[in-house]
Amino acid sequence: MRMKLIAAAALAASTFLLGTTAHADQLADIKKKGELVVGVLGTDEPATFVDPKTRQIVGYEVDLVNAIAKKIGVKPVLKQIAVAARIPELQQGHVDLVAAGLTHNKEREAQIDFSLTTFVTGQKALVKKDSGITEVPQLAGKKVLTIRGGTQEPNIRKAVPNVEVVTFDTSQQAFQALQQGKGVGYVDDEAALLRSYAKLGPQKAQYVVLKQNLSTEALAIGIKKGESGLKAVVDDTLRELEKSGDAEKIFVKWYGPNTASGFQSRDFKLESDKID
Repeated sequence: MRMKLIAAAALAASTFLLGTTAHADQLADIKKKGELVVGVLGTDEPATFVDPKTRQIVGYEVDLVNAIAKKIGVKPVLKQIAVAARIPELQQGHVDLVAAGLTHNKEREAQIDFSLTTFVTGQKALVKKDSGITEVPQLAGKKVLTIRGGTQEPNIRKAVPNVEVVTFDTSQQAFQALQQGKGVGYVDDEAALLRSYAKLGPQKAQYVVLKQNLSTEALAIGIKKGESGLKAVVDDTLRELEKSGDAEKIFVKWYGPNTASGFQSRDFKLESDKID
């Protein structure tokens, strides 16, 4: 009887170890299944959004993860997720990576790992011109609209402690709410905000982008905690893009002078995963 118990215990232990080993190397799992599943927003133009002509998700972050999938030798599969679900989806193994406008900060480092910084942006506020607001502190006591689950809400609350914040599932919903008069201001990452602003056309004259940055955000690709092999491949791919000049080309393609974002230059490189 005792020998049977010992044998059963040994079998259970070996099964546990095998199970642990099977899930210890996510990169091996990705290669085995032949797919790199990436969580994206699909609503964050030009980072990840649905092309109205092809109905495919395209964008700056899509080009980066396509390069990573090619490096690994697998097919990229894009899965649309909500802002608030980005980290849970990654932790629960529903996606292999998250490329969804994800800010790299110290708080999140306790939950997941991050790639090299892929984008640096500031967060700004867009206000209705007839509100008379010209500076961020004047948003005190006013209703400001933004996206749910990102760093936008805590950053505007930090900058203006007694602001009233209303959140929405997508940036488009929040921006539309501003146009409908449901608030006096709209907060988002500068690149996304400027693109929304540009789409206003003649109505741009009715709005003002406040000059002050609420924060400076380092964006990166999210990686499940402890997956060093996968992180190494992701980072190596990004470094290769930087060295070859392709990183610059991808930036210009989506954010450069001839786009709605209208950035004249790229003030960052894909070279470090360190943040202040």
